[in-house]
Amino acid sequence: MGTTTSEGRRRDAQGTRRRLLEAASALFAERGYERTTVRDIADRAGANQALLFRYFGSKRALFGEVVAHDGEEQMRSTPPDELLQAALRGMLAHRGREPGSRALATLLRSVGSGDEIGTAVRSISDDYARVLASLSSADNRALRADLALSWMLGIGMMRVVVGKEPLADADPDEVCALVMVALGTLLDGLPEMPGQGSAQGQGSVNTETSAL
Repeated sequence: MGTTTSEGRRRDAQGTRRRLLEAASALFAERGYERTTVRDIADRAGANQALLFRYFGSKRALFGEVVAHDGEEQMRSTPPDELLQAALRGMLAHRGREPGSRALATLLRSVGSGDEIGTAVRSISDDYARVLASLSSADNRALRADLALSWMLGIGMMRVVVGKEPLADADPDEVCALVMVALGTLLDGLPEMPGQGSAQGQGSVNTETSAL
């Protein structure tokens, strides 16, 4: 009887922890770190705030686990040569429903939150950059990967956070096609996208960049 009760409590604890993690993932992606409160997370998860601190210790620790979990899920479920496109589409389409599509949106929404979340942001950025670097055979592939990731995050910032037109309302497929053409000059391991030729025709990247 005691064992059954103990197992039931363990399952309840795991379920509550999972709900808190999922609620935090969605809220951080929607609002960013600063604008998301512990109360918001607990309310969405249908849990007590005290349980959040019991399972995660602090809001900062919870943020770190959310970013790591969501980023790892996307990297685990996406082939390396499709990661950049998948991450970009996730930001452009404002999906944010699957944890794997939330990692970079969370970073965008949390920019400016200071050193409190700096470690988590640097860690997930480094993880993405390492995967992207594997797509290039160039000696400076680490730099190329950082440039590609930084540019993509900048695009996401202008579209999602700033709302700069015409980018904010541009068709995700068109934006993705144009961006991937340009990123192909940095990371030679990116696959050619369907319709990439037409994207080049609309405004081709200077051929001198092919020498990069």
